[in-house]
Amino acid sequence: MQIGFDPELLVLLYDVARQMRTRADQRARTRGMTRAQWVILAHLERQPGLSQNELAAIVEVEPITIGRLVDRLEARGLVERRSDPRDRRVWRLQLMPAATPILREIKKYRAELHALMTAGLDPATLRVMADGLLRMKANLAAELRDSGAVRASGARNG
Repeated sequence: MQIGFDPELLVLLYDVARQMRTRADQRARTRGMTRAQWVILAHLERQPGLSQNELAAIVEVEPITIGRLVDRLEARGLVERRSDPRDRRVWRLQLMPAATPILREIKKYRAELHALMTAGLDPATLRVMADGLLRMKANLAAELRDSGAVRASGARNG
């Protein structure tokens, strides 16, 4: 059974995401950094050795943008580019020890934000919300995959 969709849900999702980004921007600035730089550091902590192109795809920006952000992180001694032993055209990104305190700050910020955002919500409600958001994400990903497959097959058949 389909429940009537409230268009305000989209507005609420957007507003919450915007407020999260604004707070992250403010917090990163206290370190003389940007939220985008924090995102790069966090991804490299989870997946060391990503290439600039892989990282660009993950964070959904152009490779040139990642290149500029990595330039700044490298100048601060937080990230190092290393050549890929299998393909010398590719640079693999590694965190440097100087990134450790910033990564601790990012984790602290995330814990604070989580506590603030979930204050007054019981664990069962949080589980339902997370399940719903995961379903929405999967639905959007499936639609994107399906529309990409349709475009690809149309290009081959056209």
